Amino acid sequence: MIRTSLTLLMFLVPTTALLADTGDPQIRTDHPWYPGELAISTFDRLFATQAETYQRVTGLEVESDEQKALASWLWRNTHYWHGEAGRRDLWGDGFKSTKDTRLREYWNGLFGYGFGLCGTTHSQWTAEFEHLLGHGRGRGVGAAGHNAFEVFLQHGNYGPNGRWALLDHDLSTVIFDESGRRLLGLGEMQPNVDHWIDRRFKPERQRGWLVCGLHPGDGNSYRKYAVAEYLAGYAGPPPMVRLRRGERMRRYFEPGLEDRKTFVFWGRNYNTDGIPGPERSRTWVNQPEQMHGSTSGTPHRNGQVRFANVEYIYRPDFATEDYREGVVAENDEQVVFAFQTPYVIGATPPTDDDWGIYEAGCRNGLVLRGEASCEVSISVDAGRTWLAKQKFVDGLDLTDFAKGRSQYWLRFSTSAKQLADSNLQIRTVCQANVAVLPRLKDDGTTISYEASGNSVLSMGPEMELASRFVTGGAIGEKTVTLTATPNEPVTRVYAAAHTASGNPPNPNVKYSIEYSLDAGKNWQPIVNDWVVPRRGDEPGDFWSQSLCYGSCLLNAEPGRPIQIRFRNDGGKRYLRIEAHLIQNTGNPDPVKVTYQWTDSEGEHQKSHLFDANGQWQLATARNVRTRWVEFEPAP
Repeated sequence: MIRTSLTLLMFLVPTTALLADTGDPQIRTDHPWYPGELAISTFDRLFATQAETYQRVTGLEVESDEQKALASWLWRNTHYWHGEAGRRDLWGDGFKSTKDTRLREYWNGLFGYGFGLCGTTHSQWTAEFEHLLGHGRGRGVGAAGHNAFEVFLQHGNYGPNGRWALLDHDLSTVIFDESGRRLLGLGEMQPNVDHWIDRRFKPERQRGWLVCGLHPGDGNSYRKYAVAEYLAGYAGPPPMVRLRRGERMRRYFEPGLEDRKTFVFWGRNYNTDGIPGPERSRTWVNQPEQMHGSTSGTPHRNGQVRFANVEYIYRPDFATEDYREGVVAENDEQVVFAFQTPYVIGATPPTDDDWGIYEAGCRNGLVLRGEASCEVSISVDAGRTWLAKQKFVDGLDLTDFAKGRSQYWLRFSTSAKQLADSNLQIRTVCQANVAVLPRLKDDGTTISYEASGNSVLSMGPEMELASRFVTGGAIGEKTVTLTATPNEPVTRVYAAAHTASGNPPNPNVKYSIEYSLDAGKNWQPIVNDWVVPRRGDEPGDFWSQSLCYGSCLLNAEPGRPIQIRFRNDGGKRYLRIEAHLIQNTGNPDPVKVTYQWTDSEGEHQKSHLFDANGQWQLATARNVRTRWVEFEPAP
């Protein structure tokens, strides 16, 4: 490993003010269930989509907190499934770390995976309820061999003091009282669990929501009420893609990529029906219209849902200045490109073992093509250390160094002039949640487009990446400060901390996250007086950690240092921290959007150029099956 100064690298970056890469291009379709990212890529958009879906399904408008909770539950049941996700190397000690390896961040969990075990999905889901209902209104709850979820509902049938109500996405279960007027919590169910988990007991009280909708035996998990997990997850920045000139992003709705034989993923390899990678047989995903009113639950169907892929292919144009859109450092001896994605970089494992993705020898996640004559190395901590220094060869595969992450830097030990005739191509393949991709529908599809011009600069979530930016205190101590000096205007900051809050958590300890634009002379709040709330009935044990997180607007010019400080008044240690800066990349280039699909009239491929926000009316026939959708800047 070669250590390199980030300050030096940033100083060498040429100005990008005159360039016009495409920040945050998004589309949505008018598909009734799976319209894509522009319908769900912020909490406000997500909640509006959930309310529209709930009203269409039940005929009821979303007004009360209970209805908001049920609308969220319906949506997550039809967009997120039970499966074993690949780990991220959050602590810097490998994918097989014995530390907390649960994927707790909401947006990457939703867009990069779309599946997880019970504790994973319910930890992530707490962040959604933090925005939907307020602070600490969702919690994970330990059950028998299971992690359930409860939401705290107030007023009306829940009384002025409120009650915890079971809202289990992973087992597709809510339980109403005998009258059907309110939801029950796991604690209330304990005296007579058999009564409440019996599908035959007054089914009309359930308002069309089947008890244990995935399998009738799942309710046995509710015989135990053991642990409360407060603030068990968090939300970082919403998903934003940044496309550079010379780059295209293609999203495949089915595993296999273009040849339908190349399987790149980041999760357990179930290898069901001979198709490698994650899948689920019992889920409402891909059959959402069957959920409300079901009397028998989901049947077992191999491959009912599988992973999707996002393929980035980048060909920097060294004949013009366009290549600089991807550059974070450059001089006569090196060119350093940066890559970041809201998805997770996948791998084709070298074996068919369940967890072959963790083994050495993985392929197809990051591959270089071309004829360059130089050395290449990769960094996953913003240039702090460099790995895999070796001679460039056509087909050089660096997957083992990038897999399971969402960013990397590539350093070519030569000048841009020398790379001009190299035909350099950088191919990065990620895993994605098929349920967040914008599907076409039968009998014509309306496609809407927007591009905010924003992108994300991340300091984390991996500890080794965040550590590169630590300038005060230290991770593992009671206060810590991060500092970054971005070369583009910053309009918002997101920050999160994984804290050792104690068992039981002390609700009087106050946690704060703040930022400074004047070298620490003045501090402004990102999160102010955050506490771990204790309310309603509680089991006898608690998770000894919690997450503190938030965001705020700011206005920082390029080249201005931004400090982010984490502190608390209870002497609690910060186990892991991260921060993300939202940068404005300028006026986006026009983007060509291309769809490939089949329908009752055959196979089709059509494109449309979006100059700015707009719509495209695409003619489709019956029995539409979306193959892929592609974005490509068209300067």
